[in-house]
Amino acid sequence: MSRPAKKHPREVHDGPKLTGAELEARLTATWARPKGVIGWLATVDHKEIGRRYIVTALAFLAAAGLLALHMRLQLMLPDNDLMTPGEFNEAFTMHGTTMMFLFAVPVMQGVQIYLTPIMVGTRAIAFPRLTAFSYYMYLFGGLFLWAAHFLHFGPDNGWFNYVPLSGPQYGIGKRSDAWAQTITFTEIAGLAVAVTLVATILKQRAPGMTLARMPIFVWATLVTSLMVIFSMPSVALVSGLLLSDRLVGTQFFNPAEHGDPLLYQHLFWFFGHPEVYIIFLPATGFVSEIVSTFSRRSIFGYPIVVLSLVATGILAFGLWVHHMFATGLPRVGYSFYTAASMSVSIPTGLQIFCWIATIWEGRPRLQVPMLYVIAFIITFVIGGLSGVMIAAVPLDLQVHDTYFIVAHFHYVLIGGSVFPLLGAITYWYPKFTGRLMSERLGKISFWTIFLGFQLAFFPMHIAGLMGMPRRVYTYPAGMGLELPNMLSTIGSGVVAIAVLLFVINMAVSFWNGLRAGPDPWDAPSLEWATASPPPWYNFAHIPVVDSRTPLWDAGDSLPVVHGLRVDDRELLLTTVVSAAPDLREPSATPSIWPFVSAVAVAVSFIGSVFSPWALVFGVVPVGIALTAWFWPKTPEPSAEPMIT
Repeated sequence: MSRPAKKHPREVHDGPKLTGAELEARLTATWARPKGVIGWLATVDHKEIGRRYIVTALAFLAAAGLLALHMRLQLMLPDNDLMTPGEFNEAFTMHGTTMMFLFAVPVMQGVQIYLTPIMVGTRAIAFPRLTAFSYYMYLFGGLFLWAAHFLHFGPDNGWFNYVPLSGPQYGIGKRSDAWAQTITFTEIAGLAVAVTLVATILKQRAPGMTLARMPIFVWATLVTSLMVIFSMPSVALVSGLLLSDRLVGTQFFNPAEHGDPLLYQHLFWFFGHPEVYIIFLPATGFVSEIVSTFSRRSIFGYPIVVLSLVATGILAFGLWVHHMFATGLPRVGYSFYTAASMSVSIPTGLQIFCWIATIWEGRPRLQVPMLYVIAFIITFVIGGLSGVMIAAVPLDLQVHDTYFIVAHFHYVLIGGSVFPLLGAITYWYPKFTGRLMSERLGKISFWTIFLGFQLAFFPMHIAGLMGMPRRVYTYPAGMGLELPNMLSTIGSGVVAIAVLLFVINMAVSFWNGLRAGPDPWDAPSLEWATASPPPWYNFAHIPVVDSRTPLWDAGDSLPVVHGLRVDDRELLLTTVVSAAPDLREPSATPSIWPFVSAVAVAVSFIGSVFSPWALVFGVVPVGIALTAWFWPKTPEPSAEPMIT
């Protein structure tokens, strides 16, 4: 389908006439956050919060990447003594915990927070103060974990922190407590974000944006947010039970007192495997949007892609036991989890075929975002094939806890999420900043990271098949492991250089990049119908949608809704299925109390690591902060004109 000339919303008023400049000035006065430090802390603007999530997650990525480089230097040569066993244990634990809990999920949620409201055509995210609270909880949890690392009580039992090593009998000191409480911070933040995104998608879509017209990325956000709501309580529960065992003497995981250490693994992996898809599905949403834009046609097989997202979200909850094939579970259950683990590849395969068909039938442009999509497809297919292999119990028992597994999940997680993320940052960078990233430097960094990644992680398959175990800090010479480890270390250095080039491109482009208009890519979805970067209020008028590609199909103009106040923060709520106008709802104003509440909760949580009484006495400041947060305020009537 060829793309028609794009038009932007027209301003038509049935009532009191407001000029464009006057309207924008009034909306800015209504929606802008207060100035100064207090205003910065009190912001509830989803775009600011989303940017903070993204930047903070990228900072944690850099910290975890430095630890990975340190570990690779240790393993570059046999019998190396660059790190002690204890230092290596803490390094891989901090690396894994940071990547899974402080980077992968939060960075995806940060992009979702920024983009979802403008993609569905609304002025603000649902429950904006809760969204602000979630960021501060995430930030304080991450800072606590890394403070523990620098103060020499960082966790050292792996990112999964299995009992009994993490239990009170063997986990001496506060290392496991720091890990468990960090999990509590991040899960509260993740759950809060998921609730706000689900409410935004279901009730704040632009009129006419039925469920069958939502962008694929919005569908991916909805599915992953529901997965977060159903899976994250499991890991929050298991971290709480572990803290209870360690701090107040319960025996949930102590077999000597009729506890069960396998209960820990079941609860952890009931979250842990859906988490892989919580990271992966937003990436597929990125891919669908990029493929559609750069192929110049709507996504092929839209219903198939949507149903594949839903199917993946459902099947993801039936796979967790394949992480436990070596624990001696009943053999009759293995066949079920083997079948489920293999079947989850079917909906992903359908999506890949739809993307290829879209490219085949379109007019593709191989710009940097599209290159990352192609790299994602190649790399994820390799990781998916090894995933199908280890779904078979006999092979899994042979390669379990070897570097074959390390190679597999890095192909799936980096190839399946980081490559699309880098493409998405490049694609939406004009929307974030108003400037385009350098195409030339972008291609250099792309080829560097793609080739460096293959060099770093493909040899790990070979090392694993040769018997190299995971989580060993060294290995003896003469086992044939020297070459694979040397290649992996060199590749890791190349990846680090590539990431540095990408960051340099972002920084240079922020100041000197070509200025972008509202839609430099000629894309079809609503986020490109507003300025780049968007104003505080996102849209002067809420757009009306009558197709899946509204900016390509709008004709002479994109119809808009009139009737929302300009003197007060007001949102248009629509019905869940058909997105028909339903209610006018006020949106929360900036407030310092979400920040104060997060500080009070953080002090209580961190104090509980050293004494459980901190939770008891912490109820008082937390209660005061929450009371101030939710204290009802009577709105003052205003004679300001309204758009009708």
